[in-house]
Amino acid sequence: MEMMKLSEKLSLSRIIQGFWRLESWNMTTKELVDYMNSCIEREVTSFDTAEIYSGTQCETWMGEAFAADKSIRNRVQLVSKTGIFQQKTGGKTFGYYNTSYERVMRSCKESLHRLQTDYIDLYLIHREDPCFDPWETARALKDLKKEGLVREVGVSNFDPFKFDALNKAMEGELVTNQIEWNPVCFEHFDTGLMDYLTVNRIHPMIWSPLAGGRLFTGKDEYSVKAMTKIREIAERHKEEPDTIVYAWLMYHPVGAMPIIGSSKAERLDLAIKALDVKLEHYEWYEIYAASGQQVLR
Repeated sequence: MEMMKLSEKLSLSRIIQGFWRLESWNMTTKELVDYMNSCIEREVTSFDTAEIYSGTQCETWMGEAFAADKSIRNRVQLVSKTGIFQQKTGGKTFGYYNTSYERVMRSCKESLHRLQTDYIDLYLIHREDPCFDPWETARALKDLKKEGLVREVGVSNFDPFKFDALNKAMEGELVTNQIEWNPVCFEHFDTGLMDYLTVNRIHPMIWSPLAGGRLFTGKDEYSVKAMTKIREIAERHKEEPDTIVYAWLMYHPVGAMPIIGSSKAERLDLAIKALDVKLEHYEWYEIYAASGQQVLR
């Protein structure tokens, strides 16, 4: 497995296992331990979660697995996130963001407790906060690093302006931006973020690489057009469509690291196979333009 160097202190496996949907997997602690070990056997050693997933329960379940097999934690790179919260008000649940110094510090320590670990390898600010003070958020992230509670820090879903603001306050210490990208989602190409990350050699983590399954089941025009071309290219290479999508993501010079959200080992294997697929340069552009959202000038 290729390892992507984010800093002198941290490298992540090119393919990352995500645990966002852990609640729907309905696994016992033993089954989760077994699955984690099967990922490690495949050299997929980077695990992604967040405090908001299943209302903090995802971190708790992962922590129980780490406690059940204490060898796992030292063999993986653990990623978690903070910044999204929910408040019950007026009989409804209201979602909001909080990236204040006090909340970031408190969240990290709570995550460490739930995950039953002494440190998090990579700690991310989960979403852009319209009310965030980059200097205060940076102060929290720097203090967490100084205390040894996190090894490296980054963000998720930030546009290039907010990324640059926080990175300035961090004196260039942000090591990644976890973003959504797939053959029907081009937000970060349109904002210029992909160019920003590429020129600064910052490798992004990619969530929803298969558009949450929309590529395979969606009836919308974009999905149908994209999948028609993806299946055509898959036939050329004698590979599954999933593998072609992962190969397409990893072809780009930004050095993307796709996050796989499935609990099925065979789905993980399809992503791993993409490391050996050699797309033609024109094929990357075929997929880029397939949905009709992106027009080559």
